[in-house]
Amino acid sequence: MDERFNRWLLPPLLALLFLLIVYQYVSPACPGAVCLRRPPASAARRGGDPAERDEEEEAAAALPRLVAKFPFARGELCRRVRFDMRGRDVIVFLHIQKTGGTTFGRHLVRNIRLEQPCYCRAGQKKCACHRPGGDKDTWLFSRFSTGWSCGLHADWTELTSCVPAAMERRGCAGNRTLRNFYYITMLRDPVSRYLSEWKHVQRGATWKTSLHMCDGRSPTPDELPTCYEGDDWSGVSLQEFMDCSYNLANNRQVRMLADLSLVGCYNLTFMNESERNMILLLSAKNNLKNMAFFGLTEFQRKTQYLFERTFNLKFISPFTQFNVTRASNVDIGEDVRQRIEELNFLDVQLYEYAKDLFLQRFQYSKQEEHQKNRLKRREERRLLREQRGHQWPREEAAEAAVTEDYNSQVARW
Repeated sequence: MDERFNRWLLPPLLALLFLLIVYQYVSPACPGAVCLRRPPASAARRGGDPAERDEEEEAAAALPRLVAKFPFARGELCRRVRFDMRGRDVIVFLHIQKTGGTTFGRHLVRNIRLEQPCYCRAGQKKCACHRPGGDKDTWLFSRFSTGWSCGLHADWTELTSCVPAAMERRGCAGNRTLRNFYYITMLRDPVSRYLSEWKHVQRGATWKTSLHMCDGRSPTPDELPTCYEGDDWSGVSLQEFMDCSYNLANNRQVRMLADLSLVGCYNLTFMNESERNMILLLSAKNNLKNMAFFGLTEFQRKTQYLFERTFNLKFISPFTQFNVTRASNVDIGEDVRQRIEELNFLDVQLYEYAKDLFLQRFQYSKQEEHQKNRLKRREERRLLREQRGHQWPREEAAEAAVTEDYNSQVARW
């Protein structure tokens, strides 16, 4: 009796066990082997994919709100250069004194990941930055690649009139009219830059070999007097440095970025001072805005990010932000700071403009990057859903066949 009872009881128990196993895998709440998290009620009310909503919220939280001071068009914020390393494109670095240009210049020749890295000999400042493929032409015009070919710390006025001819004098192949010159520079907070230049001059720097070429000639001694007698200005006090009215440290960044030919070069009698200052500032702003790239000393990582995005080039090592400099170690009172700002009132306005443009470009690029990544992840999710959709009928058919086979065996029992 017990044996017959067990024989009748065993098949239903096995069938029930099989159904439980099948239900675990084909339950509508968990298609396949992956259970998708149910969207929260708040996400359902907002609509859309909750994962995409989360990404948007994270992206918004990651970027602090920027209150723009100057209106810029989209084309002025989106800086993308199709830099052709193998072609005729050249990066021209306009190196303004005491803006971190030496450090940035070394990054250009030693820290960019290139198919053919710049060749830098030990003990020599200049490196050979040739194009890939054996071409001896250079893709970089800077202190550490071509040297001071247009003069020591040549400004915008000098470089734009000198660089094409200088490239030809170097024996670079090709017609200069086919070249694309992409100008770049670095800017710095005017007070910090001014103090840094003072400390540099105090140690003996002069830059007296600078040409200051404009409209085909250098300025006369009357147009550009010197602030000191003798070989240098070593040991100069900050007060003496500020008291020299024709000190080139005053508003240096505006002067080096403006088209000086618009104001009669260094001839101060060409027009009245207020008109000259207005033209210089507007010219410097316009030239800076139209450059392929500019960075700010105070934002090293953002400078690296924007350069990489602009030229589609990658640095090997990250930039380092130095918060302690010779300028930061100078202890000045509020009255001295105000005096320096007055002496550099054009640079102060330029830097405010440049900082706003720089941060707007950074935020625009970050938002563009987030949008691109979000669309990429959305496409990946779509493909994954399609893949699961194709797999699901095959899995159903296989499970149905297993069920039918088992039912037939139960029927035979």
